[in-house]
Amino acid sequence: MRRIALLFAFLASLFALPAVAQVMDVPGRAPPPSTTDTRNLWILDLSTGGRVTIWLRPDVAPKMVARIKTLTREKFYDGLTFHRVIDGFMAQGGDPDGDGTGGSKLPNVEKEFNYLPHVRGAVAAARANDENSANSQFYIMLAPRLALDKKYTVFGRVIDGMQYVDAIEKGEPPANPSRIVHAYVASDNPPPYQAEAPVALPETVAPLPATAPRAKPAAAAPKRVQSKPAR
Repeated sequence: MRRIALLFAFLASLFALPAVAQVMDVPGRAPPPSTTDTRNLWILDLSTGGRVTIWLRPDVAPKMVARIKTLTREKFYDGLTFHRVIDGFMAQGGDPDGDGTGGSKLPNVEKEFNYLPHVRGAVAAARANDENSANSQFYIMLAPRLALDKKYTVFGRVIDGMQYVDAIEKGEPPANPSRIVHAYVASDNPPPYQAEAPVALPETVAPLPATAPRAKPAAAAPKRVQSKPAR
């Protein structure tokens, strides 16, 4: 019986390795920050109804984490949409152009591929074909996709508010894209979550009083319109 118990304990430890490996100390490897270290907690207030907390990992992706903090403090992410959201895969945002082609005015960030896996809730830097083309865009995994491991820079993990990520409008692009209302670094003492202000509708203008119909003027000769080539 003791041998069987030891066997079960060994098998259980194998299944636990993927989770433990993200926080275990390894000789020669920088230790990860605490999940309560507010200097490394990225806050996203989403239009889907709540606040998302992302644990940043400067121990494995210091350049990308520094970029996220810089742009966040510049209010770069406030108001940006999630422009590419694939159900059962990931939600991508951080593009000021809103179509996946844009970025910040800062230089691109070199790749920092690491051991963090593309599990549900993982946050990684989006890039073009060039491995060193990450800039401001990022994506949040809605489901595991381990085939992406060590091909993109994973720099964080959602530790609270994943339900608001799941609620992001799907589509490529979405018909009514969800937005980042505000982004903060937790150590900057952000205010409580505030929902996105509703868009004000134009005021209704009262109709003008009816007037007698005017006589129609004589038809003018048609003008020639010069056609322009498509851009």
